[in-house]
Amino acid sequence: MRRLSRRQALSLVRELDAFPKVSDSYVETSASGGTVSLIAFGAMALLAIFEFFVYRDTWMKYEYEVDKDFSSKLRINIDITVAMQCQHIGADILDLAETMITSSGLQYEPVIFELTAQQRLWQRTLILIQNRLREEHALQEVLYKSLLKGGPTALPPREDASIEPFNACRVNGHVYVNKVAGNLHITVGKPIHHPQGHAHIAAFVSHKTYNFSHRMDHLSFGEEIPGIINPLDGTEKITFNNNQMFQYFITVVPTRLNTYKISADTHQFSVTERERAINHAAGSHGVSGIFVKYDTCALMVTVSEQHMPLWQFLVRLCGIIGGIFSTTGMLHGLVGFCFDLIGCRLKLGVYRPREDEQLHDQMNNLNNHQTPLLADDVPQE
Repeated sequence: MRRLSRRQALSLVRELDAFPKVSDSYVETSASGGTVSLIAFGAMALLAIFEFFVYRDTWMKYEYEVDKDFSSKLRINIDITVAMQCQHIGADILDLAETMITSSGLQYEPVIFELTAQQRLWQRTLILIQNRLREEHALQEVLYKSLLKGGPTALPPREDASIEPFNACRVNGHVYVNKVAGNLHITVGKPIHHPQGHAHIAAFVSHKTYNFSHRMDHLSFGEEIPGIINPLDGTEKITFNNNQMFQYFITVVPTRLNTYKISADTHQFSVTERERAINHAAGSHGVSGIFVKYDTCALMVTVSEQHMPLWQFLVRLCGIIGGIFSTTGMLHGLVGFCFDLIGCRLKLGVYRPREDEQLHDQMNNLNNHQTPLLADDVPQE
């Protein structure tokens, strides 16, 4: 084939031009067209700004699959304050496989049960957030995306040393258990293990000292992540009955969290609460104490933070600009056609006849109404 010359190539490309240029002398502008153009440009700019904020935002994607990890251990993080002396209570865990986990990983710290003004304000704020989370579960996504940015979720320490005697015991720490159903309980007496099961030595504790009023400053499963608020954080139960049983039934859901700030394997959980007074004479049997019965779910949830890709943002932006440009052009043409049609029918605006045209029409009408001459009236010579 013959090689095309440069001039022929440019001529061929020029013929393929899909955007022909119109000379300015053939372009007519109007005030209405300029107004519509300003409105269109303003709408384009506004929607483009909104689309940019959408592009910068992220959302959480939830995926579900069967949890195939049964060999790993489950970590339980505990921070519970009980209104009894530390030497009078004991905490341990007994799972479904009859495996007893002693409280060797937990610490018993004598504290004051009443909170200071600063600590009480922290607790009220935490409870308020808990109530909002129960009403609007979508707020949990905000917590996921703001990890490590918010304030700490642990109870702030006392600012000043109090002279009040220690009347409570803080049980805090973490333990590793099997990934099966189990029961964490805090009751009277230190736990002991024997071949027939386990027991608590409560014979030397006076029944009058029983008081299982408690406050759960923190209870979570899995890796502890700053900024996450769990369902039982800040829960406080007060009782005036020495024989009171508190039960918490928990379903633990393994959760894999992948955000732009952190990647961790943690656990979410839902809880149902129940409390009752122990009265053997009335048929309400049991043991006074705090019992947290947990069970793991067979499904695992993967929570990933998603972001709009750049190409999708550019496509949406082109759609906004082209759509507004085409729509406003069609609306402007349609409105102009309607105004022209009404003006033509009613002789309004530019379609109103001018004075010289009216005079010319009157002369034509006058000539048309003159009586023609008959043949008999023509003068004879």
